[in-house]
Amino acid sequence: MRCEKRPSPRELLTGDSEKLLFRVGLNLVLSDSLSLGQKVVSHFASLGDIFSTPPEKLIALGLDEERARALTSPAILDRARRVVDWMAKRGYFVIAREDAAYPRALLEIFDPPELIYGAGDVSVLSEPAVAIVGARRPSAYGRAVAERLAKDLASRGIVVVSGMATGIDSLAHWGALAEGRTVAVLGSGLAHLYPRENKGLFRRIIERGAVISEFPPEMPPLGFHFPLRNRIISGLALAVVVVEAAKRSGSLITARLALEQGREVMAVPGNVTSELSRGCHWLIQSGAKLVETWEDVVEEFSSPLRERFLCPRVEEKKDMPTLRPEERMIYERLKTDELTHIDDLAERTGASISEILAILLELELRGLVHQVPGKYFQRSL
Repeated sequence: MRCEKRPSPRELLTGDSEKLLFRVGLNLVLSDSLSLGQKVVSHFASLGDIFSTPPEKLIALGLDEERARALTSPAILDRARRVVDWMAKRGYFVIAREDAAYPRALLEIFDPPELIYGAGDVSVLSEPAVAIVGARRPSAYGRAVAERLAKDLASRGIVVVSGMATGIDSLAHWGALAEGRTVAVLGSGLAHLYPRENKGLFRRIIERGAVISEFPPEMPPLGFHFPLRNRIISGLALAVVVVEAAKRSGSLITARLALEQGREVMAVPGNVTSELSRGCHWLIQSGAKLVETWEDVVEEFSSPLRERFLCPRVEEKKDMPTLRPEERMIYERLKTDELTHIDDLAERTGASISEILAILLELELRGLVHQVPGKYFQRSL
């Protein structure tokens, strides 16, 4: 039997794509261990040398046998090529830390991701940004504040960054999309959107911003990924604003990371009897700036950004939506910062439950009303 010589990694790759494939191959094996990946890269003169070294040498650097053999397997660069092809087929982007398109803000943090997989407009990653994070089950007050704050910031050209989780994250993205641009940072790969119900939000974001991840596309949303992705949320932003958070909350992890990265940390005060106010009030007591409006956030920017965004402008007058009399009767009894139960609407209007539900459905389809579980309704901003 004749044995054919297997081509080396360098013989398999040509052109400008060589370094990117090496980066993706390394990421496929070590995306969950930044320090180990950096240690391996620093030990070799070039990225290509990693893939042709004996597994034993990688084991000596701290890799377990499974990872060492995966990294030196001939199949790893084929997998990397399939990932790059998958991204390209969808019009997505992959940028490495040495690329010109890589956001400068992330280069300032201690542990920037080596690769960013993204969908949407890569340029939005380099624009002035504010992160808005908070509770996954916010109150009506928290929902209204997050959405309005994001909308007000985005309408002035500030990118809103968050994690596309349910609750405050999603509300911040939707608020920003109403007037401007937003960036979502995932704790999973682009082929495993989490939570699944945010697929529609994903599509909207990539039309007006970007969705990014440091994890390869097929990576599922594992629990330890989310604290890791939080450093990217804070790293992209000039400031992090927390809107509703319990005392033990992932949002407080983001706030701590922001402090370590030299970013401004801010918090929105809430109801003193609510558990969701504990984290925000603790941050304020610890020195975080209290935020009521978008101006409170922008005032902490350095010059000339502060002056650029605080410059007075002519505000467009928001007209009352055109409504039929029966729709207006319901709409005017809803509030933006408080939930109203359908039974209360029936009592206050004298209309039947079925009539009110039909009207509320029409208003919801027009984006004028939110419904939350339990037949509670809230006016959109």
